[in-house]
Amino acid sequence: MVAEILGAIPSDRTPESHPIPRYCINGGVISASTVTNVDVPYEDLIDLLGKRLSLEECVDRITFMGAGPEGVQDGTMTFDIFPNRPDLYSVEGIARGLRGFLGLELGLPRYSVGSATTDFIVNPNVADVRPFALGGIVRGLDLDTALLRSLVDLQEKLHLTVGRKRRKVAIGIHDLDRVTAPFTYKAVLPPEVRFTPLGLAEEMDLLDILVKHEKGREYAHLVASQPVFPIITDAKGNVLSFPPIINGVLTQLTPDTRNVFIDVTGTELEAVGGCLTIIATSLAERGGKIELVRTKYHDRTIETPDLTPRPHTLDVRRANDLLGLSLKPNEAVEFLQRMRHDARAEGDVIMASSPAYRLDLLHEVDLSEDLAIASGYDRYPRGLPQGMTIGAPLAANEFGETLRTLLIGYGYQEVMSLTIASAKEPVQTPPRVEVLNPLGEEFTTLRSSLLPALLNIFRLNKHRELPQRVFETADVVLGAKNVRRIAAAAMHHKAAFTEAKSLVLSLLRDVGQSGEVTAVDDANFIPGRAASVLLHGRDVGRFGEVHPRILEAYTLVQPVVAFELDVAPLRSSRLGGEKVFPGSGDGEPLR
Repeated sequence: MVAEILGAIPSDRTPESHPIPRYCINGGVISASTVTNVDVPYEDLIDLLGKRLSLEECVDRITFMGAGPEGVQDGTMTFDIFPNRPDLYSVEGIARGLRGFLGLELGLPRYSVGSATTDFIVNPNVADVRPFALGGIVRGLDLDTALLRSLVDLQEKLHLTVGRKRRKVAIGIHDLDRVTAPFTYKAVLPPEVRFTPLGLAEEMDLLDILVKHEKGREYAHLVASQPVFPIITDAKGNVLSFPPIINGVLTQLTPDTRNVFIDVTGTELEAVGGCLTIIATSLAERGGKIELVRTKYHDRTIETPDLTPRPHTLDVRRANDLLGLSLKPNEAVEFLQRMRHDARAEGDVIMASSPAYRLDLLHEVDLSEDLAIASGYDRYPRGLPQGMTIGAPLAANEFGETLRTLLIGYGYQEVMSLTIASAKEPVQTPPRVEVLNPLGEEFTTLRSSLLPALLNIFRLNKHRELPQRVFETADVVLGAKNVRRIAAAAMHHKAAFTEAKSLVLSLLRDVGQSGEVTAVDDANFIPGRAASVLLHGRDVGRFGEVHPRILEAYTLVQPVVAFELDVAPLRSSRLGGEKVFPGSGDGEPLR
């Protein structure tokens, strides 16, 4: 049945083709490299702001908060919000930020939070399916059309960005008054549970939902491979939700809804808690009262949403150096308060308490960015940089280009392979670093030799004409260090030891080295047809005729000769002397 479900998913929804956002560094936080469009109705914003501004003033001020204006249509402004600020994905979040930016409110927003009276029980049987869930309640809402639209938009934008299209986080919002606490998050056999999903009028079991419901087909790949599916039920067994797919029609929000229960499930607890905080505080901006929920795991109980301010420190001198400003500590305090931090100065260090909904704050660099925003990007003087530098290649990279030029001159073609490789390669290599969560059998280790990749190139191209000669210069991973290597291989019916020896000696000569060649036993090469290369008495690599056992494993029928050498010693005037390979690849720690 699982195969039928996956077969029913449109081709662009399969797990393999499901797009994964690229990531970039933005203000110290790693975030998806796409932006999110947020619609901001002008009148709605003014109601939340509490101050009358013109439409043009709103666009101007929000732009200087770090948003990109996309236009205005029918009284609705559209902005591009970078994914490092998911708290600005709604008109409520933008109004909250703008009140601080304009100086209407300073410091941390204050929310009324009621004690926990509701339990949300997480059954241990979800651990292998979708392990984390948290809950929250907001009471006293006036769920008008504007709030409903804003809430749905915020939910979907969090799904798309922080939630990685619901794979990492999924959010459900329910009419609390139509169900009975406590609530339970558990895994069940798909055919055993039936409920009426949103958008339909008939009951379905969980398998039918994946095949027949629009959202089921769209997100089936997130759960279809599991033997059990996650659901959320109330004390009477009513199904609230089938996360991350669809909610039940029973708890559908309407204009009559006054109290809501928010469930957030996912694969990363911090992201789950962050999304819950953003949703709950956005509703509180509309006048709702937040109420804690006790989420009970088998080994702990968590009360959420957790609005505890996050402590940070900022060295004003470092911030000034970074930004090119000359702010005094008291000025920095005021600017941070405008960005909704509580802050006080202790000498040149600012002690800040930051809102829990600010998921982007990881380092004092992020607070420095807030200083830049609050002080005003429009205040930065325009002009050319006072200093000028001219870029130049690293000596290590120049030497790498020399090696490439030489090998190409010898008649070899350069190839580039992945650092992540299979653990099942038949070539004997140094111990490999294992990947904890590999995507597949071909991506289980970090390579410790370049030779397997060259032989794989031959295997994939054995139907092409001979001779074939390839080389690669790249890093291998030995323990916790990257080491730059160069390797080359030739395949044709006359390939022999003398060809490999001639190639290695030519390379040493052309880089100004005089090495020694000594016979060696190496399991990767034919006995008696393998040698090591010694520079200043140290073994820096091997070459020879590849063993038939290995050729057979790669389904190669022609003889192959190959060499692999460490690059760093080739650049040294004497081994153990001055380090002449300072760039990546000379034993630098993994980054």
